[in-house]
Amino acid sequence: MSSVAPGLTVSAQLRPEDFPLLASRGAAMVINNRPDGEEPGQLTAAQGAELASRNGMEYRHLPVVLSEIAETDIRAFGSAMAAATGPVHAHCRSGVRSVTLWALGQVTAERLTPEQAQRA
Repeated sequence: MSSVAPGLTVSAQLRPEDFPLLASRGAAMVINNRPDGEEPGQLTAAQGAELASRNGMEYRHLPVVLSEIAETDIRAFGSAMAAATGPVHAHCRSGVRSVTLWALGQVTAERLTPEQAQRA
């Protein structure tokens, strides 16, 4: 799990045992940027939503393919972050898609330069 910015951590694919840990660390929302069925054995969005709910967290499934990220994906990620009532944890297969969505949103909103976003 890596801290990207205040209120945002990212990681690779979550396992069921990660949800109570995230909740104990104060996460209010989990964002899953992974399409269902991308890899055998990964949690489905429905399973993730159930685990998040059981642990008192909101859940958003915003699946993207890295090479096909669109402006609508960036806005959806930003909207989910803005709607969160506390810290957010985003995940995908490796964490790269989640960080990319956040960074592109920061650049689009002119909160970071492209160079600053790339360093993040």
